[in-house]
Amino acid sequence: MMSEDTKGLYLAVLLSIAVIFLSNIFLPKKPDQPQPEKTAVINAIEKGQSKAQEKTDDVKIDTETFISIQDALDADKRIKISNSAVSGSIRVKGLRIDDLLLSKYKQTLSPESPNVELLYPGKTHRAYYADFGWTTTDQDIKLPTSETVWEVVEGSELTPQTPIVLRWENGQGFTFITKISIDDNYMFGIEQSVNNQSDKTIVLYPYGLIHKNRFFDADNNAVVHQGAIGVLNRVLEEFKYKDLEKTRELKTTGGWAGFSDRYWFTAFVLDNKTDYQIKFTQTAENKFQADYIGDAQSLSPNMTTNSKVNFFSGAKEIKLLDRYSKDYQIEKFDLAVDFGWYYFLTKPFFYVLDFLYDLIGNMGWSILLFAAILRLLMFPVANKSYESMSRMKKLQPKIQELQGRYGDDKQKLQMETMNLYKKEKINPASGCLPMFIQIPVFFSLYKVLNFAIEIRHAPFVGWIKDLSAPDPLTLSVLLHIPVPALLNIGIWPIIMGLTMFIQQKLNPSPANKDQARVFAMMPVIFTFMLGHFAAGLVIYWTLSNVLSIIQQRAIMKKNGVS
Repeated sequence: MMSEDTKGLYLAVLLSIAVIFLSNIFLPKKPDQPQPEKTAVINAIEKGQSKAQEKTDDVKIDTETFISIQDALDADKRIKISNSAVSGSIRVKGLRIDDLLLSKYKQTLSPESPNVELLYPGKTHRAYYADFGWTTTDQDIKLPTSETVWEVVEGSELTPQTPIVLRWENGQGFTFITKISIDDNYMFGIEQSVNNQSDKTIVLYPYGLIHKNRFFDADNNAVVHQGAIGVLNRVLEEFKYKDLEKTRELKTTGGWAGFSDRYWFTAFVLDNKTDYQIKFTQTAENKFQADYIGDAQSLSPNMTTNSKVNFFSGAKEIKLLDRYSKDYQIEKFDLAVDFGWYYFLTKPFFYVLDFLYDLIGNMGWSILLFAAILRLLMFPVANKSYESMSRMKKLQPKIQELQGRYGDDKQKLQMETMNLYKKEKINPASGCLPMFIQIPVFFSLYKVLNFAIEIRHAPFVGWIKDLSAPDPLTLSVLLHIPVPALLNIGIWPIIMGLTMFIQQKLNPSPANKDQARVFAMMPVIFTFMLGHFAAGLVIYWTLSNVLSIIQQRAIMKKNGVS
């Protein structure tokens, strides 16, 4: 009979794979948060009393009103953005950050592929932009809107060395100044001030918003959280797009909030000493908004008030996010990356892979070396398991003899079998620990290969050009005939299935014929199941199997088992 720990390992890994998918489909990351009471300014915005609402007026629901990206860019004066990581422009009208390309990342593997475009102008199909400004409940005061044309008073191009300063006067004695800066990567600085030269005292609230049209493409991945995200009052908040049919409002002191995609995200980073109202909402079909309202600021005559926040728009580069967390004192900024349940393993796994990559220069070989290191660390535990399995296989003739003697008496057969194990000093459950170790390891590596942008488009050798994607050399490519999607797997999954088959043959065989047939199908099931996973994970699993075969075969030889 096959050892209980071997059955458990197969079943546990099957269960872990199922849970990976089912948890992301059916289980919410966290329960809905209680909704705080609305403040006067939030109510004012909802009643249309705030000029901030005007910022989304140019987003049309009717798809026929969409214009091309180039037409949108050509329609208004713009200020160029340029550093080593991004390029793009800021629309002077409305002072909107709505055009941003990521210089280090291509949309596809093709050398001619354009760079990833993260932000898009309003009125386009993929509108995705950020606005910042002031709002008030005083309807008599003119505030800047999406139609306001600002005067550029300093800088002609936004670079790390040259910030830009813009000004607008409302004709009522109020002067609005906005200074925008950018670092060498993806962090913008937004400094706003209002000077009051009137004879009236008003109350202003700083605000910011991120508008995003949701669209569907190859980067939509169910395993990684995509939707609204933020760390508010030190707690990670995540809402899928479908959850935003119900507006989510939260209070926070500092923190950050925005929208997350598989590899990219945007977020406003708030001042840690200021209280804010945060709102995530669906503004129309497939259109979403994240916004904040800051503390009320009373502005008396001859006085100036200020507000400062940061705006991140770029790639989820884990080491960079960690550096931002330290440099800007941003709470849990690394959680913009969906590390999953096993954060304590997933993040260290990434850093180990990244370290190995720095040494080797190829992520595929780094994954293989990582697999070897894990097997080495688990060597003592696996040794004990394989010793037990070898001795159990050696006992197969005696177990079969008991089955022939007590085949009709299941209870007696089980008792005699356990007595035999006890006499031979064999613990059938001794292999459980490797099983429990493998589950979080599988989960964690699966997550790393799905979220780590450092692995996106990373090649291995031969035909593997992207370790984060399934093996492209599929049966339909090899055979030059159509193959059903479920069965259309690559070479590496087939190699992995063969290693699982060989490994299974080294294990004790089930005496029950039905059970034997079921377990004989396991390598086939796993082959087609993992055949659509990231190639990097399949390569890892293949080498892990090979190392297990070598270790198990050596122990069997030591115990005289053929």
